[in-house]
Amino acid sequence: MDGIIFDVDGTIWDATEVVAESWNAAIKKHTDLDIHVTKEILADLFGKTMEEICQILFPLLGEEEMFRIGNYCFEYENELLESKHGVLYTGMRETIETLAKEYPLYIVSNCQCGYIEVMLKTQKLGHYFKDHLCYGETKQPKSYTIRKIMERNNLKDVIYIGDTMGDATACKEVGIPFVFTTYGFGQVADAKWSIDAPLELLDVILKMNHAK
Repeated sequence: MDGIIFDVDGTIWDATEVVAESWNAAIKKHTDLDIHVTKEILADLFGKTMEEICQILFPLLGEEEMFRIGNYCFEYENELLESKHGVLYTGMRETIETLAKEYPLYIVSNCQCGYIEVMLKTQKLGHYFKDHLCYGETKQPKSYTIRKIMERNNLKDVIYIGDTMGDATACKEVGIPFVFTTYGFGQVADAKWSIDAPLELLDVILKMNHAK
């Protein structure tokens, strides 16, 4: 195994409460919409692309206005997360610290530009990860983004850690193993590999290596 790729939301941390606050502030300031975003609503949306989230939250708006508001929301989100941080899942820091001693670590997410950076900065995790790539940079499905980060880092034998069916599908398209985080936001009924807590990933990776 020459690399481990992580998703962010529902895998490394939970930022739904802070993101909901930032989106509500952006909507209130820049629109007349009677929309209140909750962390529960966001939990159902995380994992989708930025455009898909905007289409679900603002379905009655024209495309230009929809994405104008969405861009404000993403800007407010990155800014607020600098001071009000998301919460790492219990055991995630120890898991990352342990894995980084043996494997190169990477991040691929469907988020906007700047989001991964603020997570790494505020959680002081940046030095553990070799590279990261997001939808905001590629504007392509997650399978493409995974392939891209593999190509530019010359990775051949990797696994992906994520929490949604979209993650599982992307891994299938790329042809890499997927580890489902049951503690995240999504549901993957037929996942071959899964963990109920971050620290379980250490044992699962051992099992995956032995199964080769």
